[in-house]
Amino acid sequence: QVQLVESGGGLVQAGGSLRLSCAASRNILSTRVMGWYRQAPGKQRELVATITSGGSPNYADSVKGRFAISRDNSANTVYLQMNSLKPEDTAVYYCTADYPLRNRYWGQGTQVTVSS
Repeated sequence: QVQLVESGGGLVQAGGSLRLSCAASRNILSTRVMGWYRQAPGKQRELVATITSGGSPNYADSVKGRFAISRDNSANTVYLQMNSLKPEDTAVYYCTADYPLRNRYWGQGTQVTVSS
């Protein structure tokens, strides 16, 4: 099984920044796509951003222009740079990894809290 370990969450003021990291136990060059989801209390998980093996990113409309997803293949790590954070960004953020012919793997989540 692939292990994904998120880190970098925390408490920040509105307008601040955080960078989340997701370290994978397998070579992320083998992934079809990696991404970040988030889930706020009482809400469904929503897709935040994805990045393909070729490096093509996609973002939810709510974070476009503020968040940036990137990957460091040599470190088997995916990042989510979050700028201009808003209280509505408060959620548990989950890293995902999709491997061909395999299930999607999920990290344990990291809490991001943005105070106003």
